[in-house]
Amino acid sequence: MSDNNILLDVQDLKMYFPITQGLIIQRHVGDIKAVDGISFSIKKGETLGLVGESGCGKSTTGRAILQLYRPTGGHVFFKGDDLTKLKGEALRRKRRQMQMIFQDPYASLNPRMTVGNIISEPLEVHNIYRTKAERQERVQELLRVVGLNPYFVNRYPHEFSGGQRQRIGVARALAVNPEFIVCDEPISALDVSIQAQIINLLEDLQAEFNLTYLFIAHDLSVVRHISDRVAVMYLGKLAELADRDELYNNPLHPYTQALLSAVPIPDPVIEEKRQRIILEGDVPSPANPPTGCNFSTRCPRVMDICKEVDPEFRDLGGDHWVACHLY
Repeated sequence: MSDNNILLDVQDLKMYFPITQGLIIQRHVGDIKAVDGISFSIKKGETLGLVGESGCGKSTTGRAILQLYRPTGGHVFFKGDDLTKLKGEALRRKRRQMQMIFQDPYASLNPRMTVGNIISEPLEVHNIYRTKAERQERVQELLRVVGLNPYFVNRYPHEFSGGQRQRIGVARALAVNPEFIVCDEPISALDVSIQAQIINLLEDLQAEFNLTYLFIAHDLSVVRHISDRVAVMYLGKLAELADRDELYNNPLHPYTQALLSAVPIPDPVIEEKRQRIILEGDVPSPANPPTGCNFSTRCPRVMDICKEVDPEFRDLGGDHWVACHLY
């Protein structure tokens, strides 16, 4: 990738949460390694899908990139500026260009605020329009863009369905004309029929406003539909990163192979011939990850070196990155 085309560059990002003991005098006795040294970049106008099972650090990665969590280590370069070094007003100005769509449309909207106030709040915070009338006009325009009636501005969140609430969340994210949006499992709490509508809406908005997405999900079929490239995460680290079609047609990491084997195929002939990979055991605790490769305790192709040496995340050619001793 040419440097000119990269919007976001994440380098060795770490997010550790301290474990303490004691009531009066607290001692630091360990860390929960939610994100443990991951690196990737996202091009302008691209959608990078980030997949993995629950608790692997996907949402924490998204929040650490936007500096909602201040990372323990590493760097996040957005348009050439290191966000981890920015504070106060400088970081607030950058936040206009980065927004987030949250997972739960029921918890992410303030029940005491009207839809108009929810969407106009970012406009007031960043002082984008001078008058209330201009802000109201912008709010109605945003509601139209996401497929809602512009006269809903005086209604409250409890008067809307889950899909409509998520559209309100999308409108709020769009309010300040961002370039980059972290979509944190934006459809996981919605019915299947509504999921397709929200996915189509996100794709339409990306084409219309030239948006760049980090799309976090655990549904691999959805990720394949919306993403240009896909990154697979396991226990705080990236296992594999490749172009969408390359990853689905030629998965190299044993964890990626196991995930894809669990995705149902709507063809009974192919489905019957397919080999299902069942992983044994449970995911280790991020407070006490295994030595060597994080996946060594569950990998069906584990070798002695896997239990001792952490594999390097490297490019095997064609921008296909894998962290595995098999290659």
